Amino acid sequence: MTQTPTAHTPAQGQAKAQFTVPAQHPMVTVLGSGDSLLRVIEKAFPAADIHVRGNEISAVGEAAEVALIQRLFDEMMLVLRTGQPMTEDAVERSIAMLRASENGESEGQETPAEVLTQNILSSRGRTIRPKTLNQKRYVDAIDKHTIVFGIGPAGTGKTYLAMAKAVQALQSKQVNRIILTRPAVEAGERLGFLPGTLYEKIDPYLRPLYDALHDMLDPDSIPRLMAAGTIEVAPLAYMRGRTLNDAFIILDEAQNTSPEQMKMFLTRLGFDSKIVITGDVTQVDLPSGTKSGLRQVQDILEGLDDVHFSRLTSHDVVRHKLVGRIVDAYEKYDSQNGTENGTHKGARNKRK
Repeated sequence: MTQTPTAHTPAQGQAKAQFTVPAQHPMVTVLGSGDSLLRVIEKAFPAADIHVRGNEISAVGEAAEVALIQRLFDEMMLVLRTGQPMTEDAVERSIAMLRASENGESEGQETPAEVLTQNILSSRGRTIRPKTLNQKRYVDAIDKHTIVFGIGPAGTGKTYLAMAKAVQALQSKQVNRIILTRPAVEAGERLGFLPGTLYEKIDPYLRPLYDALHDMLDPDSIPRLMAAGTIEVAPLAYMRGRTLNDAFIILDEAQNTSPEQMKMFLTRLGFDSKIVITGDVTQVDLPSGTKSGLRQVQDILEGLDDVHFSRLTSHDVVRHKLVGRIVDAYEKYDSQNGTENGTHKGARNKRK
């Protein structure tokens, strides 16, 4: 994108759109520091000529592209009016959402502004929001359904968003407690070979849940809440034989449950409770020959009333951009070679 004192005249067959940034919004909020947001837009629409003069932005090019650019700036202004800044990542995701909608690849009518301005939880000077359309639908599903499965690759926010919804439910008194659990199986390791007491052995497997809690609550309040039983973090084995009423329950890393463990966990559901189950079916660390409960449960419960499956993809990864490309590369390799996570199925579990 260039900034120029004159507007470009459209050639025959081209379209032109003009957009005026309201005076109350400094142009730097729209263009980005050092025109960083402009460069993102220019890269996304290389065939269009986009010019800036004062607070006027014009775009000339193919009609469909110009219409998308117009919609993009409209959506950016809707976000900025809420007081939320636009980032390069937010602009890229907005463009992707608009293109998917334009190509008929997206079901529903959610707009980028609706996705990017949906606040889940504000804590310690930051606000947790969905960043992609699938993340918004995942969050909405948690509101609407009693049991929700969040299935997708690493970095898609499955657990983090579920944790934010749990804290929100606790703070708004929708539930009286939060229960966070994980199976104690990771990447071929076995608890018996780890040093220390049972608690010291289990703690590393639950640490990611503690880390998320520290992002969302005052760290000083967490020990008090845990001592009172308001927040419980425990391995999955501790759930057996219990009925969990008036609770928001999260089962993380559910791909590492056996079918028996999954059934056991699901039947812990009590009155006025909500369950969110998260996992990545491409990263199963169970012993060879053990079926993943998360893989099986999709065949059993798909379509059951008040149970929802939210499926996220590499497009929903909100870590470093390279993570999404790594996920795609592994999926492509596996599909071409009949492997799983880059190795022949079962081979990983046979290694000593």
